[in-house]
Order: sequence, then structure tokens, then C-alpha cells
Amino acid sequence: MPADGREWGGAVVVLGAGESRGKGGSVPSKERSAMPEEAPVNTGAVRWPGPDSAHFAVREMQIKLHRWAGEDDSRRFGDLFNLVYDPAFLVHAWERVATNTGARTPGIDRATVTMIETWIGVEAFLEHIRDALKAGAFEPVEVRQVMIPKASGKLRALGIPTVADRVVQASLKAVLEPIFEADFMPCSYGFRPNRRAHDAIAENHHLSSGANKFHWVLEADIKACFDEIDHTALMDRLRARIKDKRVCTLGHRRNSATWTVLPLRSGWIPRCCRSLPAVWGRPGR
Repeated sequence: MPADGREWGGAVVVLGAGESRGKGGSVPSKERSAMPEEAPVNTGAVRWPGPDSAHFAVREMQIKLHRWAGEDDSRRFGDLFNLVYDPAFLVHAWERVATNTGARTPGIDRATVTMIETWIGVEAFLEHIRDALKAGAFEPVEVRQVMIPKASGKLRALGIPTVADRVVQASLKAVLEPIFEADFMPCSYGFRPNRRAHDAIAENHHLSSGANKFHWVLEADIKACFDEIDHTALMDRLRARIKDKRVCTLGHRRNSATWTVLPLRSGWIPRCCRSLPAVWGRPGR
């Protein structure tokens, strides 16, 4: 790798001589405008990029965020919220949600990915989300609780957000993940991009063979970790790297979403569609 390069997720970044950090940890205006023309940031007329263009635009910005975070482990990032509702990030988030195996599972508003594609249209749906985010009016709704069986015979509570909430989550994750990835240790494999349990097993084999002389593997589990996690401590860790209050507020709202057990009655109009009467009932729009 070149001396001025850095890797993240298998990609190599070569630093340009004219690149600089933004004042106070913000994303420099030069870098915000460096995204491809297919995915403009904060422009008046929204042009929605295709999935491929969105992927490369998001990837380009993620690499830069990761590089800046790795260069200064005390840096706090501001001016990130505009990326959360950037068209490229929202299209990329939609693709992640729509291709997920849970795309056919609705939240409490009974809307599925297929329903949104058929009766609303993806661009109209994303534009509605974008407008709500820009106006500070986006509010995550309750997650639908479903009990699923575990291998032990017990039941585990699974929270199912609405499709709209999943899209915003995915966009927020795309912005935050490259920043916090720079803080993880190389031996950490859980819930990280391009890492899996097989990689951890391979490292255990490496450490226990040859001249390494490691012979013990300790397995531990935190009971109901995500159910019992301290949200105050979690938000403190978020604020250690993120100073954009709008991003922190959005993260806090998502963490504060409550469980709701509701039957899915036929005839409901999904919550995400109630403010779109002009397009509701018009397939293909």
C-alpha cells in the first residue's frame, strides 16, 4: 500500500495533496461537492441517482469519513446531517432495505417494500422522508414486537420497524459506520463490514498453531445485551465522535422507540402513506 493510503473495507484511499479537513471536524465544502453529479448534496431540485451511482457516491464519501476519523482519534464530526438526507444516501439505504430478507415484513403501519413500490413509487416515498428529515419533522414510530423461537426453546422478542424507519436507520448507519470503524480494534469481528465469525475462527486457529502457543479460547455472552444496553452511555459514546446535534437527536429518537404489540388489521392505510393522498392508489407513481 502507498505511504499516503489507508484501507477501509477492502478499498484503498490515496490522499490528494490539496485535501484538507473541515474547520472543527465538519465535512469540508470541497468534499461535500466532490460527490458525483448524479447525487448532488443539498440542491434545490432533487435528482435521484440510480442504485449504482448512489453506491459509488456513498462509498466515496464513506472512505473520506473513515480516513479523517483514522487521522485524528479525538476529532468530532459536525455537519453530517445533510448526508443523512442526501439523495444518494437515501437511495443506497432504500436498496439495502429493499434487498434485505425482511423486506416483506411490515412494521406497525402494515407497509411493505412491495406496497410502497407499487402504490406510491420509490422516489415519492424517499422525497417524503427527505423533506421530513430536512424540516426536522421526522419521528420514528413504535416498533412491532414479534416473539420468535430460539434454539433453546425459549422465545426472543424481535422488533420490526416500519420501512420508512429502516431506510432512515440505514442512511444514518452509512454515515456513522465509517467514522466509528476507525476506533475498533483489529481483533473485533462482531457486526462489522467485511468481517464475520469465520474470520474470528481463522484468527483463533492462527493464534493456537505454530510458535504462537495460545491454547485457551474463552466464550462468553452478555444476556439480553441489546435489551439492557444503557442508552445514556450509548449516546455519550456517540457524542464523543459526533457533534452534529441533529444527528445525535435522530439517534436518540431511534433508541427511544418503544415496543408495540398491535394486530395488523386489513384496510389500514400505512402511516408512511397517509400524508401522500395524491399518489396513494396510483400504481407506478
